[in-house]
Amino acid sequence: MSKKPPVPAENQSPYPIEEPPHDHSQDNETLAVVREIAAAKQRRAGPNARQLGIGAAVGIGSAAIVAGLLFWRGNRKDGK
Repeated sequence: MSKKPPVPAENQSPYPIEEPPHDHSQDNETLAVVREIAAAKQRRAGPNARQLGIGAAVGIGSAAIVAGLLFWRGNRKDGK
């Protein structure tokens, strides 16, 4: 026996009282799109620390090569 009082058919709500069970599978379409957007945002985030370090090393190395070429005196015979 239930503890709810009987409700006449004309007074019953057309909307369900309880929510139907949801499918909580991890393979739904919305979750896949959200993960794809997050991955794209990660790629567009900009350079990471490793990329900045490599760029700084290349810049310093190229500056050293240019300075070496500018100040190179070549093979001088006069001894200066």
